[in-house]
Amino acid sequence: MSRTFEELVSEAESASVAGWDFSWLEGRATEERPSWGYQRLMSERLATASAALDIQTGGGEVLAEASTLPPVMAATESWPPNIARATRLLHPRGTVVVATPDEAALPFGDAAFDLVTSRHPATVCWPEIARVLRPGGTYLSQHVGPATTPELVEAFLGARARERKTRRPVDKRAGAIAAGLSVVDLRIERHLRMEFFDIGALVYFLRKVVWTVPGFTVAGHHEQLLELHERIRAEGSFVTHASRTLIEARRPV
Repeated sequence: MSRTFEELVSEAESASVAGWDFSWLEGRATEERPSWGYQRLMSERLATASAALDIQTGGGEVLAEASTLPPVMAATESWPPNIARATRLLHPRGTVVVATPDEAALPFGDAAFDLVTSRHPATVCWPEIARVLRPGGTYLSQHVGPATTPELVEAFLGARARERKTRRPVDKRAGAIAAGLSVVDLRIERHLRMEFFDIGALVYFLRKVVWTVPGFTVAGHHEQLLELHERIRAEGSFVTHASRTLIEARRPV
């Protein structure tokens, strides 16, 4: 017997959204990943670095998957539940987790790291990244790309929301160059398929990835959620598409 709309939504509302672990969605949603394999690239760079910084580390789950960490490893995070989670996960591996707002200056000295990484940062302060990199140091990051999940955004915010020109690779390149960095790799992959098999999975995703539908609440978007629930029941799933940008920038020697 299939569960009701109320049961699915209530379950998703009560689930913890701390950290950057999406295992709660196993069997309830799927996501196509970019071909470049950010986790593998990051792990390879960390294995050869002497001092590295992971910005906006979330709950530390992505960084913790690296098999080898450099002798000096630090991470930053702004959300208290994530800070606690990342500390528990990363401290045993010798990583210092520093609590700092995403928009604040990085609390490290000039030229402190030869590698800076970040997966899906909410904000990017290019001058600060350039400042903490050593000459010859590298910034490697996977950013959320432009026009991500447009079908999902439109379902909640209307068709005009698709018109927002944000997260464009050309702007990322310009920001890096303006900070004195040299962009050595810039790639984008679009139309990465995301599929949700019940309304609870959608609620959980929107609670966790808060920038998808800013200000999302179940109470405030009840009508849209109910419509999507009926659509999923009729069609078997709700499909949307993501885009991702890989950028690698280097501080000149």
